[in-house]
Amino acid sequence: MSTTITIHGKALQVRWTYAAAHALAKRSTPLLAEMELYFSCLIRKRVRFKEPTPADGAVAVNEHLSVSFRPVMAQHCGLDFESDEPPLTDFPIARPDAFMPRWLRIDYQNGQWSGEYGYEE
Repeated sequence: MSTTITIHGKALQVRWTYAAAHALAKRSTPLLAEMELYFSCLIRKRVRFKEPTPADGAVAVNEHLSVSFRPVMAQHCGLDFESDEPPLTDFPIARPDAFMPRWLRIDYQNGQWSGEYGYEE
């Protein structure tokens, strides 16, 4: 399943599997898929899944799913990409549209959400 939304003035194709659609339909609240772009010594892309808040600036995909884009940076360089240590802080970008991905894919397997996003088709 897929749809296209506009976020930060750019088109984003959101695709999700049948398993993800089934798990989303069982939820009583929407799920937020936050596309995190992490700036530190290196750059990391990650999709985080969480309960949405008004501060997320999320765009609704449908009644079960919202999407946001969040550039973050580390307060100091660290190479442990599996944790949020060192603490993260929002990374202000003058033109977030220049960093917006073109696509987001979401799946749900073995009780876990997974996602990836990219810039090339």
